Amino acid sequence: MAWKARLKAKAVLLSDGAWGTELVRHGLEAGDTPELWNAERPDAVEAVARGYVDAGSDIILTNTFGGSRWKLDKSGLADRTAELNRLGTALSRRAAGGRALVFASVGPTGEFMAPLGLKPEDDFVACFAEQILACVQAGTDGLVVETMTDLGEAKAALDAARQVCDLPVVVSMTFDKGPAGFATMMGVTPEQAAAELDAAGADIVGANCGSGIDNMIDVARLLRSATNKPLWIKSNAGMPELVDGATVFRESPEEMASKVGTLVKAGANIIGGCCGTTPDHIRQIAAAAQACADTARTVSAAVLAAL
Repeated sequence: MAWKARLKAKAVLLSDGAWGTELVRHGLEAGDTPELWNAERPDAVEAVARGYVDAGSDIILTNTFGGSRWKLDKSGLADRTAELNRLGTALSRRAAGGRALVFASVGPTGEFMAPLGLKPEDDFVACFAEQILACVQAGTDGLVVETMTDLGEAKAALDAARQVCDLPVVVSMTFDKGPAGFATMMGVTPEQAAAELDAAGADIVGANCGSGIDNMIDVARLLRSATNKPLWIKSNAGMPELVDGATVFRESPEEMASKVGTLVKAGANIIGGCCGTTPDHIRQIAAAAQACADTARTVSAAVLAAL
């Protein structure tokens, strides 16, 4: 598969950076539905994707994070689920132009699974399957189930993907640091997530959002202790701060890039950025990753050999 060949050749791959904060820079306002821009502001969406391709990303995502029917229904857009996901995938494919792979973004539905919530697992699988199928029909190269906090929902999305395609699937959770260590808001630890997602058949496991790169280095070590699958790590540009009513992420491209070597030693194989990161962050992270490719081959020898 294309992603495996790239990873074997380069030892470390680059994903993209933030989508939400970049769309805000293009004019997305609070309360707007980002996925609607796939139809109404396609040039802006494609510009975000192309910015990351030009910065050196091997894999870019799609503007479909909130593209499930349940999520879109909150904006009155449920009947446009397939359309908006197909458009989002097509825009990233056009921006990639064969230079990067496109992995469609699949985020949480915003609902809780029974017994905590009212919706059964089968309904979650069906909801995700509708979204994923639209992205597959539009030609995505893979899928990223991301920013998950509940293992049940994450596994439902993985199950849905397996039902509609045989593409590679990343499953990425969001961990916070508390007094007892790292866990999702639903109490899932990195070690538990890695072990269960590996057993469930995820091709790549990882973490995104929630933390700056310092915490993500610790999370990567914990994930690596429980799996030999490739690790996907996308940290924020530091923790968010509210300045004059605006959310600011202060970690500079130089600061993030300076810690890439340590992140690689912790076991990361595919590195990008989440909230607050920009093409400049990715450009410098890419250079840093290339510089430590030999280290990556040594640290991840077992991972690369298994591909």
